[in-house]
Amino acid sequence: MSRASLGHAVVTGSSAGIGGAMASALLAQGWRVSGLDVAPASLSHAAFTPLTVNLADGADIAPVAATLGPVDALVHAAGVMRVGPLGQLDHAGGELMWRLHVDAATRLADALVPGMAARGSGRVVFIGSRVAQGMPGRGQYAATKAALLAMARSWAAEVAAQGVTVNVISPAATATGMLQDPARAASAPRVPPIGRLIEPAEIAALAAYLLSPAAAAITGQDIAICGGASLPR
Repeated sequence: MSRASLGHAVVTGSSAGIGGAMASALLAQGWRVSGLDVAPASLSHAAFTPLTVNLADGADIAPVAATLGPVDALVHAAGVMRVGPLGQLDHAGGELMWRLHVDAATRLADALVPGMAARGSGRVVFIGSRVAQGMPGRGQYAATKAALLAMARSWAAEVAAQGVTVNVISPAATATGMLQDPARAASAPRVPPIGRLIEPAEIAALAAYLLSPAAAAITGQDIAICGGASLPR
């Protein structure tokens, strides 16, 4: 694929972490990128358009989505983690995670994917988590990431015949600012068997492949980047 043929990608959480790495990787490949984040933009590039939006507020999303024009790819990477065991659940945090991880994905997909299907091509990647399989103290977070997978598989089945793919990448513990968030201090990250955290650039590299023409036959999948964490031990 020539650089001139690459299209318009929307990346959430583009100011840092996995979203920032994703936006940088796509810009380097020649995509035009619209970055959706409540935080100030950290990237400066002629093909990058930062858009300020509170993705945890559904009413904030629709007006921004309406300004995007035709979109060829959506990467939903924005996220937070709140932790707590039964009896000490953070209910406000649980609602925040649901709005940011699930409701934002729903609203963006509803606004953008039908256009992809009508044009006969498109790519969607949600950033999930290995935690979606369940982990003590992270039930609310796990539930939102499991919901992403359920939506991805359902929507993949709806639009596969129209040339649109929908996939989930589920990393193990990743070296992002989320690890320093005081709200998750009671739940330390588990370092994968490879002996280090996953790097955001490693996730971005896989996501960029899933957005490419070569990945047209991959859809409805949950792909782990786990550093061996999913292997039996």
